[in-house]
This record gives sequence, C-alpha cells and structure tokens, in this order.
Amino acid sequence: MADDSEWMKLPIDQKCEHKLWKARLNGYEEAFKLFQKIADEKSPEWSKYLGLIKKFVTDSNAVAQLKGLEAALVYVENAYVAGKTTGEVASGVVNKVFNQPKARAKELGLDICLMYIEIEKGEAVQEELLKGLDNKNPKIIVACIETLRKALSEFGSKIISLKPIIKVLPKLFESREKAVRDEAKLLAVEIYRWIRDALRPPLQNINSVQLKELEEEWVKVSSAAPKQTRFLRSQQELKAKFEQQQAAGGDADGGDDDEEETVPQVDAYELLEAVEILSKLPKDFYEKIEAKKWQERKEALEAVELLVKNPKLESGDYADLVKVLKKVVGKDTNVMLVALAAKCLAGLAAGLRKKFGQYAVHVVPTILEKFKEKKPQVVQALQEAIDAIFLTTTLQNISEDVLAVMDNKNPTIKQQTSLFIARSFRHCTPSTLPKSLLKPFCAALLKHINDSAPEVRDAGFEALGTALKVAGEKAVNPFLADVDKLKLDRIKECAEKVELVYGKKTGGAAEKKEGKPLAGKTPALSGPGGDKETKDGATKPGPLKKAPAVKARDCLTITSGGPPKKGKPAAAAGMGGAGAKGKKGPETKEIFESELSIEVCEEKAAAVLPASCIQQLDSGNWKERLACMEEFQKAVELMERSEMPCQALVRMLAKKPGWKETNFQVMQMKLHVVALIAQKGNFSKTSAQVVLDGLVDKVGDVKCGSNAKEAMTAIAEACQLPWTAEQVVAMAFSQKNPKNQSETLNWLSNAIKEFGFSGLNIKAFISNVKTALAATNPAVRTSAITLLGVMYLYVGPPLRMFFEDEKPALLSQIDAEFEKMQGQTAPVPTRGISRHVGGGGDDGEEEEQEEVGNDVVDLLPRTDIGDKITAELVSKIGDKNWKIRKEGLDEVTSIINDAKFIQPNIGELPAALKSRLNDSNKILVQQTLSILQQLATAMGPNIKQHVKNLGIPVITVLGDSKNNVRAAALATVNAWAEQTGMKEWLEGEDLSEELKKENPFLRQELLGWLAEKLPTLRSVPSDLLLCVPHLYSCLEDRNGDVRKKAQDALPFFMMHLGFEKMAKATGKLKPTSKDQVLAMLEKAKANMPAKPAPPAKASSRVVGGAAPAKFQPVSALAEDSGSNTMESKPDPKKGKAGGASSKAKGVQGKKVLSKPNLKEDDDKSGPIFIIVPNGKEQRMKDEKGLKVLKWNFTTPRDEYIEQLKTQMSSCVAKWLQDEMFHADFQHHNKALAVMIEHLESEKDGVISCLDLILKWLTLRFFDTNTSVLMKTLEYLKLLFNLLSQEEYHLTENEASSFIPYLILKVGEPKDVIRKDVRAILNRMCLIYPASKMFTFIMEGTKSKNSKQRAECLEELGCLVESYGMNVCQPTPGKALKEMATHIGDRDNTVRNAALNTIVTVYNVHGDQVFKLIGNLSEKDMSMLEERIKRSAKRPSAAPARQAEEKPQRTQNISANASMLRKGPTEDMSSKLNQNRNMGSHSEAMHTVPREFQLDLDEIENDNGTVRCEMPALVQHKLDDIFEPVLIPEPKIRAVSPHFDMHSNTASTINFVISQVASGDINTSVQALAQIDEVLRQEDKAEAMSGHIDQFLIATFMQLRLIYNTHMADEKLDKDEIIKLYSCIIGSMISLFQIESLAREASTGVLKDLMHGLITLMLDSRVEDLEEGEQVIRSVNLLVVKVLEKSDQTNILSALLVLLQDSLLATASSPKFSELVMKCLWRMVRLLPETINSINLDRILLDIHIFMKVFPKEKLKQCKSEFPIRTLKTLLHTLCKLKGPKILDHLTMIDNKNESELEAHLCRVMKHSMDQTGSKADKDTEKGASRIEEKASKAKVNDILAEIFKKIGSKENTKEGLAELYEYKKKYSDADIEPFLKNSSQFFQSYVERGLRLIETEREGKGRIAASTGISPQMEGTCVPASTHTVSSSIGNTNGEEVGPSVYLERLKILRQRCGLDNAKQEDRPPLTSLLSKPALPTVASSTDMLHSKLSQLRESREQYQHLDLDSNQTHSSGIGTTLASPSSAAANIDDLKKRLERIKSSRK
Repeated sequence: MADDSEWMKLPIDQKCEHKLWKARLNGYEEAFKLFQKIADEKSPEWSKYLGLIKKFVTDSNAVAQLKGLEAALVYVENAYVAGKTTGEVASGVVNKVFNQPKARAKELGLDICLMYIEIEKGEAVQEELLKGLDNKNPKIIVACIETLRKALSEFGSKIISLKPIIKVLPKLFESREKAVRDEAKLLAVEIYRWIRDALRPPLQNINSVQLKELEEEWVKVSSAAPKQTRFLRSQQELKAKFEQQQAAGGDADGGDDDEEETVPQVDAYELLEAVEILSKLPKDFYEKIEAKKWQERKEALEAVELLVKNPKLESGDYADLVKVLKKVVGKDTNVMLVALAAKCLAGLAAGLRKKFGQYAVHVVPTILEKFKEKKPQVVQALQEAIDAIFLTTTLQNISEDVLAVMDNKNPTIKQQTSLFIARSFRHCTPSTLPKSLLKPFCAALLKHINDSAPEVRDAGFEALGTALKVAGEKAVNPFLADVDKLKLDRIKECAEKVELVYGKKTGGAAEKKEGKPLAGKTPALSGPGGDKETKDGATKPGPLKKAPAVKARDCLTITSGGPPKKGKPAAAAGMGGAGAKGKKGPETKEIFESELSIEVCEEKAAAVLPASCIQQLDSGNWKERLACMEEFQKAVELMERSEMPCQALVRMLAKKPGWKETNFQVMQMKLHVVALIAQKGNFSKTSAQVVLDGLVDKVGDVKCGSNAKEAMTAIAEACQLPWTAEQVVAMAFSQKNPKNQSETLNWLSNAIKEFGFSGLNIKAFISNVKTALAATNPAVRTSAITLLGVMYLYVGPPLRMFFEDEKPALLSQIDAEFEKMQGQTAPVPTRGISRHVGGGGDDGEEEEQEEVGNDVVDLLPRTDIGDKITAELVSKIGDKNWKIRKEGLDEVTSIINDAKFIQPNIGELPAALKSRLNDSNKILVQQTLSILQQLATAMGPNIKQHVKNLGIPVITVLGDSKNNVRAAALATVNAWAEQTGMKEWLEGEDLSEELKKENPFLRQELLGWLAEKLPTLRSVPSDLLLCVPHLYSCLEDRNGDVRKKAQDALPFFMMHLGFEKMAKATGKLKPTSKDQVLAMLEKAKANMPAKPAPPAKASSRVVGGAAPAKFQPVSALAEDSGSNTMESKPDPKKGKAGGASSKAKGVQGKKVLSKPNLKEDDDKSGPIFIIVPNGKEQRMKDEKGLKVLKWNFTTPRDEYIEQLKTQMSSCVAKWLQDEMFHADFQHHNKALAVMIEHLESEKDGVISCLDLILKWLTLRFFDTNTSVLMKTLEYLKLLFNLLSQEEYHLTENEASSFIPYLILKVGEPKDVIRKDVRAILNRMCLIYPASKMFTFIMEGTKSKNSKQRAECLEELGCLVESYGMNVCQPTPGKALKEMATHIGDRDNTVRNAALNTIVTVYNVHGDQVFKLIGNLSEKDMSMLEERIKRSAKRPSAAPARQAEEKPQRTQNISANASMLRKGPTEDMSSKLNQNRNMGSHSEAMHTVPREFQLDLDEIENDNGTVRCEMPALVQHKLDDIFEPVLIPEPKIRAVSPHFDMHSNTASTINFVISQVASGDINTSVQALAQIDEVLRQEDKAEAMSGHIDQFLIATFMQLRLIYNTHMADEKLDKDEIIKLYSCIIGSMISLFQIESLAREASTGVLKDLMHGLITLMLDSRVEDLEEGEQVIRSVNLLVVKVLEKSDQTNILSALLVLLQDSLLATASSPKFSELVMKCLWRMVRLLPETINSINLDRILLDIHIFMKVFPKEKLKQCKSEFPIRTLKTLLHTLCKLKGPKILDHLTMIDNKNESELEAHLCRVMKHSMDQTGSKADKDTEKGASRIEEKASKAKVNDILAEIFKKIGSKENTKEGLAELYEYKKKYSDADIEPFLKNSSQFFQSYVERGLRLIETEREGKGRIAASTGISPQMEGTCVPASTHTVSSSIGNTNGEEVGPSVYLERLKILRQRCGLDNAKQEDRPPLTSLLSKPALPTVASSTDMLHSKLSQLRESREQYQHLDLDSNQTHSSGIGTTLASPSSAAANIDDLKKRLERIKSSRK
C-alpha cells in the first residue's frame, strides 16, 4: 500500500497523469467533482487541465476511461477555455472511445461531441466525425454516423452543415457492413427531414433497392417542419422562446412564425458535383453551327442542349459558346433553332449560375429584341432563357440594356420586356431595388401604361404593381405623382395580386411586425405614417426587435435608417416628389397637401390667432403692423405642432403688404415668424412655395438678409435641402438683382456645409452656376466660385469636368478654389439630422460620399463611340505587324480622348484589347493598360459590365516579370476598382483562378491589392471563400515575398469570412501545412480589424438612448467603432476597444458603450501571467524543432513580433498584452509598471512565462524611447533579484534569446543606461553560469560599436577577476588571444579596456598570460608590458579570491539538475560527495562540471609555484581505477520466467527472441533481460546454441527500429531509448564473451550487425542524449568483442562486403566507410594469431569480388586513400604470413582474370623475395631478443618488425623502445618510416617521445629514475591521476584533508569525460589487448616526466573536446587510427615538438 499513499498526496492534475490506473481513476473522480464545483467559467483552474482533457478520454484503462469521459463532459460544459481542446478531444473520442465495447463509453463520447457543438465548435467536431468515417473499424464508422445524426436532429441543419455529409453518404451506402448501411439510412432519413427533396439529386446513383427503401422511409417523414431542440450558447434567446412554446403546448401560430427562422432552405444545387462540358463539345461544333444547312446547325445545338442538361456545370471560358448561341438567337432565320439556342442559353445560365453573369450583359439585348417573334414556343423558350439569365446577374447590371429596348416601336417587344421586368422585380427585395433603379424603370413603365396597345398597358401595370409591392409605397409613390386616380388604383390592384419570391418578408409582414412598436408609443402616427417606414425596416428585422427600447421619435429613425447602399442619393427628392428621407410620420400626407383658398386660410388662421392680430395685418400704420407681428409670434410660439395650420399662417403673412413690406422692423419680424412656423409646425412644400419667393427677394437686403436666410434654412430643414435649394436658386436666377443672386449662392454654400450633400441635384445647380459665372457682377462670380469650392468637397474632381469649356482665366480661378479645398474633408452635417434620419450621421457622409461622386458622373453627357469601333480598327489592333497594332491602339486612344465621356457600348473593342494584354511587345501591353485606365475614367461606373472580360485579364498582367508593366497594371486595376467598387471583382471564381496560378509576381501583387481593398469593404460576396485554399498555398510559397503578402492579407480575409470558415478550409491541407496555417490563422485572428461597421444603424440606436439627438454622442461612438469620418480606415485596435466587436452586431447602442468598461475592470483583477502547464517546455520544443522562428535577428521583424504575440496570448492577460503590443510607447511604460507591481505577487507566473517576458524585453531594447528603456532596465534588475532569490537558473533558450540583445545596450551612449546594463550583467551571473556568459560577452566584443566593445572587454575582465581563469571559454588561451587583438583597436577606449582586462588576468594569473596570448605585434606588446608594470599588482592576491568565489561558482556551473535549486551556502564536501556518488554509478555523470575538468593550460604552464609531495600517492592501490567500464545493467527487475531448461527450451527461446524485435520498448527490454540472464549462467548458456543468428537478427532489427522510428518520435521519453540501448548492448556483450556461441554468427548476420552498430556510433542524435556518450563507449567495446570473438573468416568476410557496400552507396557517409576500414585494420593486426583458423579461400574470393567491383583505378579516385591502403595492407599481411602458399588458395575464384588479385599477390611475393634474397626464414620472427645477433642488413625489415611488435605488446614496451634506440644508433641510416607510417598518430608520437626520453636518460641529462617504465597504453590513463592530485590540491577550497577515494572517484569521472577510459576514443593500433588485462601503473616520480606527458595528453584532450562538444563530429571511438586526417598528423607532431621544447626550456 505504500504506493497508494505516495500518489494519494499528489494534486489532482498530477494524479490524472499518473502511471498507475488507480491513481488516474481517483484523479478523474476528483476532477469530476471539482469541475462541478467551479462556478466561474473563466476561472484559471480550468487552464490547468487544457492539455489533459485528451488523456481523460483516451485513457488505456477502460474503467478509468469511463470516469475520465464523465469528467471531460463536465469540463466541456463548464469551462470557458474548453473550445481550445475540440480537435484533439473529438479525435480521441472518435478513435479511442467509439471502438469501446461498453455502451456507456460510446454514449458519453457522443455527449461530449454534442456538448462541443453546443459551445460553438460544431465545425471542428464535424470535421473529426467525417474523418472517422474513413476509419477501418466499422464500429467507429457506425458511432460517427450516429453522432452526426443525433447532432443534426438536435441542432438542425443551420448548425450542422449538410454538404460534406451528403457528399459521403453514397459511399456509406456501398459499405460491406450492414450496420454501417443501416445507420446511413437513418442518417439519410434525418437529412431528408431537414432539406426534403434537395437530397434526391445527390443520392440518385445509389443502389436502386436502397433508394426504394429510402423513398418508403421518406414518405413516412412527417410534413411538419423540423425544429431545433438544442441550442448553441449564443442562441439562448431562441432557447427561452422554444421552452415557452413547449410549456404553452406548442402554440400553432408561434410554430408557424418560427418556421422560417429554424429551417434554412438548402439549395440542391449546392449539394451537386459540377460537370465539365466544354471539352465534351463535338470537335466540329463551331464549324457545324455556322453551316449553311439548318439540319447541321440543329445537330450542333442538340449536342449542346444535351450537355447543358447537367444541373451544375464546371466554370470555364464559355465566351465562344455564348457568342455563337447569341448569334443563332439573334440572326438565325429558322425559328426552331432560335428556340433551341435559347434553351441552350437557359441551360448554361442555370448550370453556371453566378458564373454566367459575365455573359449576361451581351445576351440580354439580343433576346429582348428577338421577342418580336410571335410563335408561342419561341416566346416561351426566350422567356425561360431570359429568366434563367436574370438569376445569374443583377438588375443593376442589365438595366441599361433593358431600358434601351423599352423604347422599341414593336409592341410585342415592349409587352414582353415589361413582363420580364415584372418577373424580375419579384426576385428583388427593397435593398436590391433602390430608388436609383426604380426611377428610370418607373419612368419607362409610365410610358407603357399610356401606350395605345392594350397588351403593353397591361404588362406595364403588372410591372408597376410588382414594384409597388416589392419596394413599398413610400419608395414608389414619388414616381407616380402625375398618374391619375384610375390608373393608380389599377396599379394597386395589380400589386395585391403579386406573389413575391421572397415570401412574406416584405410589405405585409413588415407592417405587422412594425405596427407593434410604433403604435404603442406614438398615437399621433396614422396608418400611412407607419406604412411609410416599412420599406427598410422590413429587410432588417434585427434592429426592430430592439425598437421598443428606443424613444418614440427615434423609433422611426431606426426603421427608416440607412437606406440600402445603392439608393443613397435620394435623387427622387429632386423631382418634386416626396422627400426621400421623410421628416416624420404625418408628413407623408402633407407632401400632397393641396393649396387652400384664401378664405379657408383665413378661417383656419382666425381659429388660432387673436382677432386683433388678423385685423392689424394690413393696417396702414407700421407700428400696428409691428404690434400685430409680435402677437403673431407669441401665438406661434405657444401653438402645438399638431394644431398649427402652417399654410394658413404663411398665407396670412403673405397677405398684402406681404413681402413688399416697407418697414424693415416689421419685415424682420415677419421673416422671423416664417422661420418659427417652419421649425415648429408640420411645414409642407406647398406652404414653402407661398413664402420662398418673398424670402429670395429679401436675401440681398442689408437689414433683413440674415433673417431671410434664417427662414430659408428653417424651411430647408422642414422640406429638405435638395428641394428648397433647387427652388431658391431657380427663383434667384429668374430675377435680375445681382445682390440676391450672390447672397442666395452664399446661403447655399453654407447650407450645404450644414446639411450635407445628400440628394442634391447637381445638374440643376450647374446650369445656374454657369449663368452666375458668366455674370458681369464680380460678387456673383465670386459667390459661384465659392459654391463650387464647397461642392468640390463633396463631389471631388469629377466636378471640374462640367466646366472644362469655360474661359481659361475663369477656369484658373475655379482650379485655385479647388486647390484650396484639396485635402480638406467635408464637415459633419449638423442640420437635417435630428429631424429626419436620426443616424444619418455617418451614413450621410461615408456612403453618400461614394454615391454622390458616382451621381455626378451619371449626369455627364456621354458620347456613344460604338460606331467608331469599326471592324477595320479591330483588325488593326490584332495585326501581325506590331507597328500597325500600335497604330490601332493610338486610334483608340484618340477616340476616347475626343469623346471624354462615353457610353458603355464599345462594340468589339474589349476582345481586341484583351488579346493585346498578352502582346509579346511589352510597350504595347503598357499602352493597352493606359487605354484601359482611360476607358475606366471615360465610361465611369458603367465599366462594371466589362470587369469579367477585361478587368480580370488586367489582373493576369500583374504576373509580368517586368516591374514597370506590373505597376501599370496595378494602376489600371485601381482605376477600374475606383469606378466599379470591389463587388464585381470578387464575385465568381475569376479572382481565385488568378490566385491559383503559381506566379510569384502575380501572387504578391494580387494579395497586396486585396490586402489594401478588403479592409475598406463592409461586405463581400461569398465567392471570396474560393480564394482561401490558394491563399493557404501562398502562405507556403517558395517565394518569401509571396508568403509575406499572404500573411498580411490573412487578417483581412478573416475579417470578412470569419475564423471558423477559414479554419475549416484548412481541412484539405497536408497535416504539416495545416498546423502551420492554423498557427498563422490564430495569429491573424489577434490582428483582425473590425469590419467598417455600417454606422447608420449603430449611431441611430445610440441616439435613441442618448440625449435629445444632438450630434456629438453620435460622432463619439462612430469614432470609437473605428469609422469616424468618411475615409476613415478602421483602426483595429480602436475597433476592439470601442466594443463594436464582432459579437455585438445586434446589441443595442447603449450596451455597446457600457460593456467594454465593465469587461476591462473585470479582466484587470485577475493574474497577469497565466500558468500553462509545460507551456515553456513546449515552446522550447517548438523552437528546437523549427516549428517557430528562432529568436535571432538584427532588428525585430514583424513576424517575430507576431509570433511572440501569439505565444503570449495563452499565458498573458489580454488587457496587458494589448498594452504590451500597443503602437504607443506610453502603453509600454504602463505595461512595465504593471509587471513591476505584480512581480512579487506572481513569482510562479513570471517564471512560467520568463522566456516570453525576456523576449518582449529584447523588443524594448530596439525602442528609441529612453523612458521605456530605463523602465525596462529597472524591471530587469528587480526580475533578476527575484530569480536569484528563487534560485532559478536561466535555460539555454532563455539566455540565448535575451543576453545578446542586452549586451547590445552596453554600447548605449547614455552613461546611466550603460551603468544599469552592467549592473544587470553582474546580477545575471547569479542565475546563469559565468563561463557561459563569457561566450556571449565575447561575441559582444566583435560589435561595430566601439563603446560596446570597450564595455564588453571591461566586463570580461570583471568576470575573470571574480571567477578566475575557468570562466574563459572555449579555453583561456583562445579567449586571451581574442582579447589581445583589441589592444590594436583604432578606438582609444577599446584599447584601454583591452589592456586593463589583460592586466586583470595577469593579476589573477601571473606571467603565464604572455604564453597564452601568443604572438603580439611589438607595439602592442610594449603597451601591454608598460601597463602591467604600472599596475604593479602582484599575483599573490589572486588564489584567495578564487577560493572565496568557488562555492558560488560551482553552484552556477554545475549542470546537474539535482543541484540547481540548492543554495550557495552548501559546503563543498557535500557537493563532492554528491558528484562522487553520481560518478560511481556507471552511467550517471555524462558531463563533468568544470570544477573537475583538468585545466591543462594551467598545469602545462605552471612554473612550479606549488610543489606537491608526490610519493604519498604511491601507497594507494590504484589498480581498481583501471578496471574496464562496466556495461550498464539493464535497469529492470529480473524477469521471473526463467527459461525452463527441460520443457521445450527451443520454442521458449524462439518466443523470447521474437519479442526482442518488438515495437514496444518494454516488451523488448524484458525479452533482452531474459536472454541476458541465460547467457550469464554458464550452465544455461548452451541453450542459446543454434539460436544465435536468430537472436542477432532480432537485435539489429530492433536497432534499426530505434534508429528510424523511436529516435524520431518526439513523444517518446529518451530515457526509454537509452534503457533499450543498454539492454541490447549488455546482452550482446554477454553473448560475445562466450566464444563458442559467438562463432555461430554467420557472415550475413555479422555484416548487418556491424552495419547497425557502426550506424549507431555515428548517430549524432544519440550523442545529444544525456547518457549518449556512455552508450557509444559501450558500443565501442562491443564492436571490439565482436571482432575478436566471432568466427574470424565470417567477420573478415562480412567487413569486406560491408566496405564494398558502403563505398558503392552514394548515401553512405565517408565516416561509415572509415570505421569499417578501422575494423579491418584491427582484424589485420589479429591475423598473425588467427591466420591458421581462417578459411583463406573464402577471404580471397571476397577480396577478388571487391577488386572486381573496385579496380585499382576506381579506388584511387576515392576521396580518401584509405580504401586502397587498407586493401594493400590486408593482402600484404596475408602474403607475409602465408608466403607463396597464398597462391594455392585461389580455388574458389572462377575467373581469376576478372580482377587484379592474382597479379597483385604475385607482385607482392616477388617484391619480398627480392628484398630478402631468400625465402624469409619463418623463425626470424621469433628470433633472439638482442640486436647484435641480427645485424645482417638483409633481415632489416624483419628485425624492425620484431622490434615494433615488442613496442606494441604490453610487457615488452620499454625493452622494445630501448632496442629501437640502440638499433637507430647502430644503423643511423636505417629507415623506420614505413613502420611508423601505417600506425596511428598517437603511436608515432609515443615512439618518438620514448626515443627522446631514452636519449636524455643515457646522456645523463634527465633526472628520471631508470626504473620508470610507464607502459604506453597507461600513459593516457595514469597521468591524470597524478595531475589531478596537483590541481585538486590547489583547488580544494575548504582546506581539510580529503581522502584518496575522493580522487579515485574524481579520476574515474575525468577519464570518462576525456574519453580515456576503456572504451578509448583514440586509436592505438598495437595495443590490442588493452581491454582484457590492464597493466599495473608505475607512478612517475618526477614533475618533468609529468609535464612532458601532459602536453600530449592535452593535445589528445583537445581532440576529444571537439568530439564531445561538437555534435557534427562523430565518435570513431576505439577502432582504427586517430581522427586527424593524414595531412594534419604532421602538423600535430610539430606542435608537440614545439611544446616539448618549451617545457624543457622552462624547466632548465
């Protein structure tokens, strides 16, 4: 039970991850309870479990899994963050829960999926379920289908998208599993319930029996519309409503109402697959269709008709097809064919839908004109065609063509056109039928209802009736002002009969809904008043629901608010009809107010005015008149609006003397009263007309002018400025008084500024302005120019077009006025708002602005240039000769220039220009582009219809390789877009097709253009979604610019399409791409700007709730929501803050304002750093795996900032993050202040996000603002203090992404900053090892900034002073050399700093500095010496200082995790013990802390300042140190089932061996342990006999598995792999120690085994693991064992084959071949002993095959000379050992001539015969030991061979060296080079050293006791023992005695570290038996000896440092020669010699 109590104590989240299932079960149970308790859905507690929920559902233990599922369900239901887990959990449920046998598990899985859908994650869940349908397990498929069905039945088809499901249905019906088919059937029935017959077409092709069954089931489905029964979190209102209905027993009427809401109509078209038909057209189609015989033409058409019957067609280029069909309709004489062609067009339109839109414009006029045909079948076909075509385009697009046909003389055409219009109107809604369209159509139709032909009249009535029904009376009545009552009734009658396509949504329904809010609040509103408002309100039920909350008056403003976009310029008003934006309810009637007779007026006036007042009106006495006016004014002021008879009152005022009043005081009063009446009463235009004339007359009056203007303004406010202005200006210019004219114009200028420009009829003014400009009176001219200036503000440059023919002098004045206005924005209108459209605010600006511009353009007189575009011109443009093409283009340019403004009819020009866009001559392409630009300006908005056929080809030009062509194309596209708006471009697939092209230029230009345009749009066509897949491929484009542009465009796409849709679109990407793209999407989500909100609605609502409709609050809100003025680009940050966030779309204005404040207060209370479990580790992994950018830059690019932002989003409070990444530095200061404030309270949070905080601070280092920098440094000081108190240690990742940037700031010009940075660097050493800091600061000295160099050098000095020489990295020598280079710096401060630093080192280190620095120039050296003299400090002070610092340093530098958190107080001895314990464990210490590494430089250059008593050491028994390293035991419990030796052993062994190769690591480890146990027991080991090959095969298969799979698997714990390696190597070593078994291994198996082992040695990934080096050493040992113990023939043969393979394989690394050769060399050295046991025939056969594959020539071409040398050595040795007999062993070779083997052997034999003169005497090899007996020159070679053999053996080394010395003395000319050449570098230097030592001994120079016989292989190992004693006695800080065992342990560690243990990492060829019997060391008694050895040892250590530290190098441990290449060998020897000399001289 002890185990239980262990885990019982753990926190819940850790229990949930525990390896014991009981612990997990308990954890899930507790989590379940906890989740139910947490009340706050945003509680930080939830975040802890984010990463665990997936494990809850995928638990491997069924019991625990059930509990886990229950907990997960509660989590998903209650946690705010649960959505983040959707993908992984849903996938876990599908794969690991749905296949469970327990029904409860499935049920819970299903509930979890549904719960995710409820929390708005439907798309992700559906995606996982659909993936599950591809699973092989039918159980899973059934469960997925069931879940989908359940989701659909509960949530409905709005939330569960059916298209993807329907796509896979047919496949499910084909399944072999009945269960799947049955479930699919149920799903099909459920889908049918929701979409009815739309499901039929997609399922047409399933098995007929199944279809029949389905039909039967479908019949049973109830006809009542299905309802959603479960609701998303965002649909809580619906839910409440649904529950009420349920409670009320499902009220039938309510049910009806909802029906429309709940069941979206699914279009069967959407569910179909598109068919490609263009390629299927008959080959001769285009010839046949032009044929003379009608039958042939008919055949061609019938073929098309058949193809277009497909309900959905693939998009493509149908232009040619449409062209020929149009020709048949228009020109063919055979009416049957006309009907057939019409049918084809109808089919095309129906199949292509919107994609046909681009052709519609060309076809419509032709069809309409063809209605002259009388035959019913033709008429019917044409009707069907034109109706189908209408659905593919908009009324706007074809309106021009339709209107043109309406004036046709043919009555049938007129009738059919009207009927077509009537049918088209039915498809419209008020928003798609704006006034701008109604106006021309109504005008044309009014002609039709007066036509002589009755059928034309009837059709006209029908069309007008439909318009009335669709747009409502309010919109249509103004156009019917002149229609007599009879006709009007007839129109209304038609209107009632009309059935609209869009059902109840218009007219009636709206009235019904609206009546409620209106009636209750405003009893004054009569019926028609309410009706008047219905039009817009009807289409936008959103705001209506909110209406009751708003004050009555504004209620109207809402409903009529913001007319649909196209209808902006209510030009209607200009026609004298109704005001487009009516002022208030009752006014609707008063528009039609009839003129009252004077008698009636007097009656009405008498009722409201005092009698005296009426009498005195025309009194002769002015005083009486004045008194009367005063009374009049009082009376008016007191009257109620509803009671005021405005017309009567103004008629009274106009009564004689009326406006001819002579007394100015009376006149002023009179005018004032008029203003009052207009303001206070319901003032109609009829009343206005009574007074306006008089007002205009007085406008110029000096005394009364201002009152007259005031009255005019009041009237304008009552009757709308457009109408008033038109009347006033007309009146002013119909009289002669110039003063009145100029003042009227001045009034108008002001009025426009006050009222805004909406609805003004420019054309009417322009003629008057032209009159004014021509006036003789300069005041009139000036006023006119001022007015133009004001108009220019609103209209912009198009205004000038009207005045281009004025005189130049005048034109220059106008231009000067325009120039003044340039750059100003139109003022916000302040009048005309509070009365009518409450929210006109922004609308009246922004939107109208665009429209007004277009409006002006519409008024321009346009020329028709169609007749100038002749066939001749078109052929010119397409001529072969470029000059003629150019002429054609020039002509076009001049035609357009002459015409200035043109009509949209330009004949064949588009096609001609289109083909020039890909002209080979780029100059012509540019010319064409400039023509197109011109065309856009000239044609204006009508250019829309050419977007598809001309605009899109311009986009293609953006892919041109020439920069200037691209720029021209972009300018053209922009010019077009300015005229057309973006909708036309984004509709259809054209844009996505362009983006699909893999042209980097095209992609980057197009994406750039979209990124610029999209943010300005309020809505986009859904077709934008088609671009998304291509956008994603751009994100991964090879071209960096394309990627950048795609990333920039991402937020703008998302702004329109939403994150969900975009994320869903990633489904089709590859998994790797998907992850990257999703990450970018998340990032983009954070940057997503708010849509430019339609301000009209927002502001009107706010006004409703705010003060009485003043404008300020409106503009304030508008600004907040980021759409302040007309051209405001939405500022994403403001948009977010202002709360007009995406979710608040339907929220009432008042709430919008208050919500953010609440939210912010809410948020700021929580923690600022959120702890995400393992977040930091995950980030490091991502960075290591290059999933994210490495934090490394010279200046931070956007992508780094974005990445950091994304990473922070999960762990930093949102509000703080907004501050941190704000554009303004003051916000950064705020953020830092908050962070300082929270530093203490949130320690853990800070530590968990430390890497991100430091990265963010590095960004601040690049800010130019000093205050931020100071604040940053202040924070850093506090932060590092905190971290050192917490004893935290920076990770490598944190350090490398922060320190380099901090060091940049050391070079700051301001002293305070530099001081702070230095202080911080100082503190950093407490939390990051000084030695590692050293490297970073050293990098800093390479900066270009001299201040930085100087400061870094000083800092290096401080480090050395504080921490001693050990901080110098990579070695003190290199570091000092680097520092010394700065003594010659050109900057004085740097020179000083460098000198000071080196002086500091000198003070610590003494004269040795000079040696470390190396050669300096004389000048530098003299400066340094001078400085050292001056400093006069003596080295004696240093060691004490070092000693004090040491404990601290150990703590910093030790890499041992267990020591990281221990304080510096802990004393050294415990440290040592700890290290010793670690070291004694065979695998533990993989890195030796710097303390325990030898500082060889120090020892080498030690001038004897410390003398040690050496002999004391001799007493210790050092034998055990040199025991071979034990191979790690497999770290698992002994596995109990021992092999049962009696019962069927073989099968047991077979079974266990089969488990060795298992993919599961634990299984394999267990099996290996069992085998190892058998092998270790001598009595049982025999059982393995016969299974060796089998075992080895299993083993190397496992090695392969680890190499290829496990190592790459990031999820696997690498300790597991190490464990497995240990087991494999351990059991193999056990095997290869048993010679009898080892010999059983066959050649092939040995070859594979060696291949596996060598690959493992070279696997750099293993080195990077903690205990990797240990593994590699063990492998070395194993390889040696394999070479020695296995069957020599087999292993030699295996190595030869392996070498051959590795040289052949191109992929094989040279290192691999090299190691194979080293193994061969070892075999060659073993040959003398083993030659007799080898099957030479087989070996020679292998060599023969090798030489056949690699003839000598080919071998010589190898990069390395090793292969050829290896081969030669092998053959040479064989020859030497076998003599001529060798030639008898070629028996197995069939054709000896195939290789050079025989020839080579003969050559070798001949050579050796020549040398020895006679056959070499076999005995000479074992000849006597003294040289004198062997003086014969002939035997030189043998003698030397013998000597070298002795040197190589263990026992006789010394003797061998002595013999060699004497031999050399005797035969000074003897050449020992050949013997040395083939040996390793180590051996060579060893021999040379040995000889030199003997020389010094014999000459009496040495003080070396003659007995020192250090065996060569020991010198590497023995020396460190003594060395270490020296250094450790220096280094022992506490001064107490430390027992020898400490040193033994340390030594062991050291040897491991330096690779000098048994698995020796450098090769010493002769020392073959090193591993078996270590020799006893003899301890050197002399320091000289010690030093000479040390220098070599250091050399070798350097090599190992390369090995250990540089993972690119590979361990070639233990086999073959050294790693140094032959060329470097010589250099090394020289280096050694120099060192030796230096040491000698220093000792003399």
